[in-house]
Amino acid sequence: MPRCAIIPYIGKRILLLVPLLAAVTFSAFLLLKALPGDPVLALVGERADPSVMEEMRRELGLDKGVMRQYGGYLLLLLKGDMGRSYYTQRDVFADIMGKFPRTIRLALASMLMAVPLGVILGIVSVYGGVRWGRFVDALSMAGLSIPVFWLGIVVMLVFSLRLKWLPPSGTGGIRFLILPAAVLAVPAMATLIRVTRASVLEVREMAYVRTATAKGLRPLRIRFIHVLRNAIIPVVTIIGLDFGSYLNGAVVTETIFGWDGIGRFTMEGIIKRDYPVIMGCIIVGTIVFVLVNTITDIVYHALDPRVRLHGKEN
Repeated sequence: MPRCAIIPYIGKRILLLVPLLAAVTFSAFLLLKALPGDPVLALVGERADPSVMEEMRRELGLDKGVMRQYGGYLLLLLKGDMGRSYYTQRDVFADIMGKFPRTIRLALASMLMAVPLGVILGIVSVYGGVRWGRFVDALSMAGLSIPVFWLGIVVMLVFSLRLKWLPPSGTGGIRFLILPAAVLAVPAMATLIRVTRASVLEVREMAYVRTATAKGLRPLRIRFIHVLRNAIIPVVTIIGLDFGSYLNGAVVTETIFGWDGIGRFTMEGIIKRDYPVIMGCIIVGTIVFVLVNTITDIVYHALDPRVRLHGKEN
């Protein structure tokens, strides 16, 4: 891909990120304020003196109108400050940056499991015969149907409590990473199986594949060079979307396994109504998702030059 085509595209995405963040922060801020419950009441308790509660509201700026609160929050963001947690008084951005590498580790580990298995099983379901096709279809359907929280509990009961092979929860090395990464990989693997299968079936019927077969090329060359090379293009989009969503934090998985990442941090903020934490996680998640999708689009264009980054046909 020419370098001159990449730079304007990346610049346009970065410029579009500004109004997108404005819209996301505004809508998220209004939705948070519309939720029932009082963070001050959660902080000081139900039996606290009303004067103490009013003083706490003034300190947190919750005594002002919603739009004034939003304006004050925007001013903080423009200064590069995401505020401080209501409970810990720690800097929200510093906490997010401390937890984000753990979420990256979990996302990478889950995709390293899901991508090879999903693509290989998708190909096997096409070329492996009727029995393998039915087995892989049933496997993908189960992977998409089983709730993540139920699968996480079952995996924890079997491999941690009964077999005692791996720790049930916590944040640490590879032994702590295997179970949450495997649970997180299951739905991604199931999706990749179905997308790969559908893409291979579609490409296999193309005219150039029939031509290659008529020329007498070896079946393996046809499958891996002519079919798989073109069938993998839609799979890249799914990989990018899944990886972007995992980088935003797999809330259920991280909470079940006690993995100290962005997802668990977000859940704790929601439970405690810690507005600065929730808003900080939403903003960082939006930026990460846009950046990952931009990279995915560039890779997609590199794999298929017929796709135009600027949406032009010429």
